Amino acid sequence: MTSFDLSGKVAIVTGASRGIGEAIAHAFAQSGAKVLLCSRKQEGVEAVAAAIREQGGEAIAVACHTGQREQVQALVQRAIDEWGRLDIAVNNAATNPHFGPLLHSEEAQWDKTYEVNVKGYFWVAQAAIPHMEQVGGGSIINVASVAGLQPATAMGIYSISKAAVIALTKQLAQEVGPLNIRVNALAPGLIKTRFSSALWGNEDISSKIVGTTPLGRIGTVEEVAGAAVYLASDYAAFTTGTTIVMDGGSLVNGMLG
Repeated sequence: MTSFDLSGKVAIVTGASRGIGEAIAHAFAQSGAKVLLCSRKQEGVEAVAAAIREQGGEAIAVACHTGQREQVQALVQRAIDEWGRLDIAVNNAATNPHFGPLLHSEEAQWDKTYEVNVKGYFWVAQAAIPHMEQVGGGSIINVASVAGLQPATAMGIYSISKAAVIALTKQLAQEVGPLNIRVNALAPGLIKTRFSSALWGNEDISSKIVGTTPLGRIGTVEEVAGAAVYLASDYAAFTTGTTIVMDGGSLVNGMLG
């Protein structure tokens, strides 16, 4: 039988100190998974892990810069040392240091964005896959964006990096499918988080997006987390290489701002 129950499974969630990553961590724990949370700063992610433990879940927090391969390898090893297995990896950590016309961007902004948003996702997958293979399969969930499917105003480097995440998702799904490891992406639209505050906090941009979104509102982190639980669960056992869009229908009108 299929189930949303994640009991007995171990999950890593990057960028878990707030926003979408925090919501996914809580949702996984509520579904029975043991969760290892990471972010750049220990104090932020430790607070999330403590909240999960207070609610009866199992969670540990680790400071990790996912753009640094050695730190990622140590992160994955911590999950193995702590719980002896790894079943789920969520790549959510991201950065967006440039906001404005793409032609005004600088090399350092490209490097920083790709280090975290693309290479970091690959480092996590590369480190996690051998351990997933040992337990007979697993699920890798890459948090992309509708900006990877349709250019977003003033977010050129970010949009391009998220398009790369979607391509990475398909490539990995093709290669590790025979190992019973599924790789999928989530493509949220405008979700109310601190990360996206430059969009929803700007009245002109926000009203334009909401005004062209069929559901007429901004999304919530809990809605993204629900889709992540699906992709991590047995219900998604035949789902791989795909991107689930949750944007209130904004792409129907071809508008992201």
